[in-house]
Amino acid sequence: MADSRSSIDALLTEHFRYTPLSLIDDIINTVNAIIYRAVQAIENGLLSTPPQALGFADDASTNLSIPDADGDGNVDFPEARAEIENGVHQLETLLEATVDKLFDKFEIYTLRNILTVPDDLTPWVRLAHYGDLALPLPPSAPTPSSVLALRRKLQETNKLNLALEHEHARNAALLSQLHALIGQPTQPKVEDDTKSPVPATAPFSFLGPHMATAPSRPLTTSAQFTVAQLPALRTLLAELRPKLASLPTAGGKLDWDSATEQRREYIDGAVRRVVNENGVGEESGEREMGRTVAGEEVRDLEGVVQAMGTAGDDAMEE
Repeated sequence: MADSRSSIDALLTEHFRYTPLSLIDDIINTVNAIIYRAVQAIENGLLSTPPQALGFADDASTNLSIPDADGDGNVDFPEARAEIENGVHQLETLLEATVDKLFDKFEIYTLRNILTVPDDLTPWVRLAHYGDLALPLPPSAPTPSSVLALRRKLQETNKLNLALEHEHARNAALLSQLHALIGQPTQPKVEDDTKSPVPATAPFSFLGPHMATAPSRPLTTSAQFTVAQLPALRTLLAELRPKLASLPTAGGKLDWDSATEQRREYIDGAVRRVVNENGVGEESGEREMGRTVAGEEVRDLEGVVQAMGTAGDDAMEE
């Protein structure tokens, strides 16, 4: 019986959006408030009525003293007020007991006959907000565990998205720094005609696509061209060996100005010839003067070219 009553109360609470007992309690509280107002009105009416009209007799005939009077000259009866308050309290207690007794019966009758659903109909009642719900539920319907799993998956996805956004911001900052090193302007987020200025002194500007004096070339092509020049450089170094042998010792005297000028002119001519043979000519007729090359630098260059040539030959043989 208790289980059926609890299921009925749950059904009615879901339908009315409040419990049946709360409705009955509100009715009882409303009746009690009316009783309190009625008792207060009765007390105010009795206190405002002259005591003689309520049956309180003046005992001045038996008492030789002058009775007390109020400011209007009316005789004051202290015992009348005490008796009225006592009577009103008894009336209030009687009404409260009567209301409690009668409304207990009202509560029992209401819960059994009005605010109730037959036990055999309770499993078949469908409320309005369950109208679009298909019962029984299909096997593919989400369960509380699946909903909880999806919620956790969504939380983890949001965490991953946040981490990727931070990583993207760090990568963008790193790319901007790398672009500054090669002198390449970075594209702003808002598409407009303005671009970030290119640094005047980029340390790795020769790696960038913007070259001031020559068209841009891929790094692979430049490396292949450099490797292709190794045989020509080896030949030039072989020609330089006799000239280095003919140089005086460190203790001797040498006109360094004339010797340096001759060496410079020879190296410039050889380099120009190699460049022209490979199809790369000067863009203008002006010859760019190179710096002075000492004998020690030539020997070091020879050793580097020999090492690179040996490595290239070994790679070709393999």
